[in-house]
Amino acid sequence: MENEKSSNVKILIIDDERDILSLLEVYLQKEGFSQVHKAVTGMEGIEICRLVNPDIIILDVMLPDLDGFEVCRRLREFTYEPILFLSAREEEVDKLLGLGIGGDDYITKPFSPREVAFRIKAQLRRKQYMGADDLKDGSEVVYTFGKIEINKTKLEAKKNGIPVELTAKEIQILSYLAANANRILSKKKLYEAIWGEEYVRDDNTVMVHIRHLREKLEDDPGDPKYLVTVKGLGYKLSSEGN
Repeated sequence: MENEKSSNVKILIIDDERDILSLLEVYLQKEGFSQVHKAVTGMEGIEICRLVNPDIIILDVMLPDLDGFEVCRRLREFTYEPILFLSAREEEVDKLLGLGIGGDDYITKPFSPREVAFRIKAQLRRKQYMGADDLKDGSEVVYTFGKIEINKTKLEAKKNGIPVELTAKEIQILSYLAANANRILSKKKLYEAIWGEEYVRDDNTVMVHIRHLREKLEDDPGDPKYLVTVKGLGYKLSSEGN
């Protein structure tokens, strides 16, 4: 059954190192992912993404035409599917930049193909979790917090009735917080629920995504009314707006 599901998943790999493309393609196909698409430049990757509408994208940071961050920005204009960065750059600022502009994960080179497959499966589990059973009774799952409306079914958010552009991870975090309104959720709880893997102490991933959510949804991101920090404990989405 798992192999049947994997065979329906379309994966796009954008990397100018053909050895890496071949290595990942062969390994992923062994894991049951038969639909692997490849591109060696950023522009080619963008075009293929428009054509095949992949379920997940693996994106190298260093490309011959556009860098991966710019490719990510352009992809986010038309797709919210998970993007996993590949990079030889290990600096925290690069990781935070990648996650901040719409990336969902960041894998440093050298890597094992097994690790990439594991992270792909983790992202697919998150997608399945976020969309599962929302339409069993034919209705949509919608949460309202003052000026903010979150449609978990459609993976959309609005502020004052105007759609807000969010990344896949941002809407997943927001939906999870909304489903647990007024409950304090630790960074560890949020990370493991959304990313599907064990939380690493002092990791700033959750904090970066929360900051960007506040910038997009709060009137005053420095003094948030809805997406609140509870010092020493975590975050909560407050229905009271305070």
